[in-house]
Amino acid sequence: MALSRGSPLLPVFLTGLLWAVKLGSSPWAASGLSKFDDVIQPSWASDHVIYDGDLLLLKLDNFSGSGFASKNKYLYGKATADIKLVPGDSAGTVTAFYMSSEGASHNEFDFEFLGNRSGEPYLVQTNLYINGVGNREQRMDLWFDPAADFHSYSILWNPRQVVFLVDGTPVRVYQNNNNSSSSNNNSSSNGNSTSSGSSIPPFPTNQPMGVYSSIWNADDWATEGGRVKTDWGHAPFVAAYREVRIDGCEWGPAAGDSDDAGELRRCSESAWGKEGRYWWKEKAMEELTVHQSHQLAWARAHHLVYDYCADPARFPVAPPECTTATP
Repeated sequence: MALSRGSPLLPVFLTGLLWAVKLGSSPWAASGLSKFDDVIQPSWASDHVIYDGDLLLLKLDNFSGSGFASKNKYLYGKATADIKLVPGDSAGTVTAFYMSSEGASHNEFDFEFLGNRSGEPYLVQTNLYINGVGNREQRMDLWFDPAADFHSYSILWNPRQVVFLVDGTPVRVYQNNNNSSSSNNNSSSNGNSTSSGSSIPPFPTNQPMGVYSSIWNADDWATEGGRVKTDWGHAPFVAAYREVRIDGCEWGPAAGDSDDAGELRRCSESAWGKEGRYWWKEKAMEELTVHQSHQLAWARAHHLVYDYCADPARFPVAPPECTTATP
């Protein structure tokens, strides 16, 4: 089963141009300060990023999609968005919530919500890019209608694991099997931990990541492999956000200071910082609880519809993490 995906990261590179050009007429700019302003800002097509009362709306029409980005980058932490997805006929559209670093060798953790025809369920695709390499897709349906009400989607990242959660239920775990202690051990030059001589992919450790969300047209692949196209007669397609919460170690050397090594030590080794207690790195967060493990098993048994680890047509030899970790 060949999967393709549009990249939500590309519009981020348009930030400076599009925001500068459109900010003057942006509903975001006209609305004044909001509860979102301390955390995020429009990243592209700011005239399609709308503050509506207590909600933030991302709009897609046949002119443009839209997106926002966090104002800071983080090394470890938890990012959560309360989202109500596009209702009705959303076929061909993708709404994404993700964390990503920068550059060709970037790391990225994706939630991608694949729209569908009216009456058909959304699919949620999760993916991880490590050192610029993805192809780790899993797809699930959900046990509720994500367009009927707000639901929380979270990404937890610490030196031992990456956990994707839906309303607090873990639906995917990617573990660090490269070492048994600090993420700083055996770190490679690209900012990912590795084990010498191991075929296990590196675990993302040393690259600070921003938090992003976007909506765009992906009807070449998103719905039934691209067979169902976007019906622009139903535009605009709107995803609503009730809250965006980020608890993490903010990556921010002092002005004029390029001490990335100092920031790495602070975020990787410290238990406290300017943000408070680094709870996401505590012992209890290094693995799922027994209850969470049962939740994960239930979600995968009843709602997993595609797993790259079980696709011999794509991977005649299973990727190494599929036989050594909880993917």
